[in-house]
Amino acid sequence: MAITHLYNDNFAQEIQQSELPALVDFWATWCGPCRMVAPIVEEISDELDGTLNVYKVDVDEAEDIAAQFGIMSIPTLMIFKDGKEQERIVGYRSKEDLLAAIKKYL
Repeated sequence: MAITHLYNDNFAQEIQQSELPALVDFWATWCGPCRMVAPIVEEISDELDGTLNVYKVDVDEAEDIAAQFGIMSIPTLMIFKDGKEQERIVGYRSKEDLLAAIKKYL
């Protein structure tokens, strides 16, 4: 499944209407650790297609969303279920760590 990019105007609708748990990657183009975690997020998106929706939010393009969730460090990965934040992972993590966190909500 392709990763959907979210912005101020579509974030709430996408997350609230997601029937599947959602992983949201808050990132920025200038962030080194964000570039390191990006291929892992893409692999997870492919592997869990049909059981997890994966989204990316560029904090420079969607400042309102980043502020709403108090994003202070990136990358920050948030797991949502039923439109509500379930877990927040700040900083680079291995694929195994991310999968372990995500699978609790599938």
